Amino acid sequence: MKKAVVASLLAVASVASGARVAVAQTQVNLGSNAQQTGGGVTLPPAEYNAYTAAIGQSTPQAQAPALESFLTTYPQSQVKGDVLQRLMLAYSSFDPAKTLDAADRLLQVDPNNLRALTFEAYFRLQGADQITDPAAKQAALDKAADYAQKGLSATKPADMSDADFNSVKTAAAPVFHRAIATAALGKKDGATAVSNLKANLAAAKPEETKTPGLILQDTYYLGYAYYTSTPPDLLNCTWYTARAASFAPEPYKTNFMNLAKYCYKKYHGADDGFDAVMTASQASLDPPANFSDTIKPAPKPADIVKQVIATTPDLATLAISDKEFILQNGSPEDAAKVWDTIKGKSVQFPDATVVAVADTALQVAVSDDAVASKTADFTFNLAAPLKTPPAVAAKVTVSGTYASYTPNPIMITMSDGAVVEPKKTTKPSPAHRPPPRKH
Repeated sequence: MKKAVVASLLAVASVASGARVAVAQTQVNLGSNAQQTGGGVTLPPAEYNAYTAAIGQSTPQAQAPALESFLTTYPQSQVKGDVLQRLMLAYSSFDPAKTLDAADRLLQVDPNNLRALTFEAYFRLQGADQITDPAAKQAALDKAADYAQKGLSATKPADMSDADFNSVKTAAAPVFHRAIATAALGKKDGATAVSNLKANLAAAKPEETKTPGLILQDTYYLGYAYYTSTPPDLLNCTWYTARAASFAPEPYKTNFMNLAKYCYKKYHGADDGFDAVMTASQASLDPPANFSDTIKPAPKPADIVKQVIATTPDLATLAISDKEFILQNGSPEDAAKVWDTIKGKSVQFPDATVVAVADTALQVAVSDDAVASKTADFTFNLAAPLKTPPAVAAKVTVSGTYASYTPNPIMITMSDGAVVEPKKTTKPSPAHRPPPRKH
């Protein structure tokens, strides 16, 4: 399942607001710094007046051009970093592109600026959602994740209090973790996505994990990250996607539920017991320690093979799809038992679907699974060139002799292959009746 479209999941808890709060919570008192006080920044009167006029604008839309004008007039001002920070915050309320431009300029002055790194991660993650080209989208996500990594490892500036720094970092952490997790999901790096999403959920308030918003979205993505892990963690996928589905509105509820049921059935082999898991997930964010003990896993393919062989008196009577399953999943001994029943025998398959045509061979789909997936499971090495090669996707009758096979992916090779032409039927000549006799 590809990443679900949940970026707008009733955005009750807007990341943009969170990012702006992260900045606003620790705004430096630039007014006091700009005054000529002991240990503070001393500005010439004209520069100080321009500075106070710019920061005194009542709206972000008015403040932004005033701050830009100040920076143009005083490009090397001692308060350049502080002005860029105010400029970035002003733009964040109405222009993402100019917010990033201001953040870029601020990081040139202060590469460790936690507020700028927060905006870089957030707005680049937001912008990546609008990109349709997969490669360009992943590149944008990776760039957001790079800024997020820098944000998580940022150190406290000397002129910032521990309380202010911790406050900003706590507010910014969900933005950073979400950016890193989203980029990781795009690369099917389940482990990185899991660790970052779990960090977000661990820091969330209990009520946030049941309310439509970003934390509930993270809950679903955590389940999806477990699904994309190597190997997939189907039980954790089931738990977190089921919990997200319980509290999500439509259409997200249905999308989340589909993955929850898929992971459960993939692990258990059937739907029975899923409702109980659904109910339990509503009461707890995380699954119980003994969760795996409460759900019986589906039989492994090798176990199914052994059961089929033990309960089938004549293996030659198995359907071709069953024979292929055993050849693919059985032990060498069990696979040999089935192969021995068909090796060297000549057969004819009607309605085989043509997948590929060559001068000396014909690849076709014979079993139901192969036909459904449009994948060849038989190669017929032709005894003679085809007079009229069939078209791909055409239905043909083929004949040949079982010669060999490879198990994964399954491919059975037939010798003396041929396409059986349909028999031509000749219509009998109509009977000629003598003309009626005249009386």
